[in-house]
Amino acid sequence: MLGIGKTGWIEKDAPVCGPLDALVKPLAVSPCTSDVHTVWEGAIGDRHDMILGHEAVGQIVEVGALVKDFKPGDRVIVPAITPDWGALESQAGYSMHSGGMLAGWKFSNFKDGVFGELFHVNEADANLALLPDDVDMAAAVMLSDMVPTGLHGVELADVQFGDDVCVIGIGPVGLMAVAGAKLRGASHLYAVGSRPDCAALAREYGATEIINYREGDIVKQIMELTHGKGVDRVIVAGGNAEETFAQAITMLKPGGRIGNVNYLGSGDYVKIPRVEWGCGMGHKTIAGGLMPGGRLRMEKLASLLSTKRLDPGKMLTHRFNGFEHIEEALMLMKDKPRDLIKPVVIL
Repeated sequence: MLGIGKTGWIEKDAPVCGPLDALVKPLAVSPCTSDVHTVWEGAIGDRHDMILGHEAVGQIVEVGALVKDFKPGDRVIVPAITPDWGALESQAGYSMHSGGMLAGWKFSNFKDGVFGELFHVNEADANLALLPDDVDMAAAVMLSDMVPTGLHGVELADVQFGDDVCVIGIGPVGLMAVAGAKLRGASHLYAVGSRPDCAALAREYGATEIINYREGDIVKQIMELTHGKGVDRVIVAGGNAEETFAQAITMLKPGGRIGNVNYLGSGDYVKIPRVEWGCGMGHKTIAGGLMPGGRLRMEKLASLLSTKRLDPGKMLTHRFNGFEHIEEALMLMKDKPRDLIKPVVIL
């Protein structure tokens, strides 16, 4: 990112490895819609000459003197969120906010990201995970962000066995939310989206109905399908602050819960309809959160791939080979052609 609305290639000094840290060269990377929000919407403010990217599988080049469990040559999964584990926020159970709100998100926020020949990872023993030999490297890139973010939406919504669940937005994160809701025991699982490829994959991941917002108001469609009752849980993985939360609140049963993992890159306020929220007393809860990072999380999610419980590789629609294709892949995420779900660049 050269500045808001501008990307390009630059030369930078190699990062320095601290005693607890690691230097990693990327083996496979993927751009994210968050990168698009950062560059073209200025969602986190102006950034100059900052390397983008926070989704990678890589190979360790160097480790600090105090690193115990990793060595040069190891192939590792690199989470998008790399907390400072000694921070008070981490000790309180919110490691993703270590050092301040959202500060566990370092890559391509206030620190150079993974779209470089070499990148730095803080607290390697706590933030990296070995890539299992039986897990495809390209699919494993989805473990950096798409899988944990989608599944965190399911956790935030607290999906229980037999719940009726609506997932708003079925891009990569929403698709993983669909898959996660199925794993958690959702019964009727409504997926909101319009692109045919995403809709087909949502059904494959467990959606029982596709709600196409181009065919009418999604709240009306949900209410018709649920005989006016609404749903127990809503996971927001797309949409905007102006209307999506109003829709989610309206379709939610009293006592229901919304889990938001959608990165709101623009606008100043989230609109909550007063009456539909029960005049503030409807026990309709909104929980929004940044995905957890760290080694344990990555190892557990990798085991879902090893045991074939989850296959995020189905989302990879565009594959490139070579560093020079990173920008092309990024522009795909910006332009979002109808046949795109997620691109990956093998380096």
